[in-house]
Amino acid sequence: MKDNLNQRFWGMLSLSQKAGVLSVGESRAQETIRGGAAELIILSADASDNTRKKFSDMASYRDIPLITVASRESLGNAIGRKFAVTVVVSDKGFADNLLKLYNSSVE
Repeated sequence: MKDNLNQRFWGMLSLSQKAGVLSVGESRAQETIRGGAAELIILSADASDNTRKKFSDMASYRDIPLITVASRESLGNAIGRKFAVTVVVSDKGFADNLLKLYNSSVE
């Protein structure tokens, strides 16, 4: 989990929302994953153990990258909502950029 993600990551996530390539919420995220369109799964750090296990299992089974970010409020604010726990990115380009920004925030 990274609370110190840079502004470029949050900006790219916001742009993804505006582009309409995000599925937000547990049921919409599951539909996207089961439909084979998921490129990246993003969970808030304060997701329940049950939610974390469910999406971790789906990610492993389907070989989809999964990252954990900040709080549900931070994740929600980035996409224009009060909060968000589960977000799935369905566009490969956006997913790749988000992963690159996420990974570079470690270094």
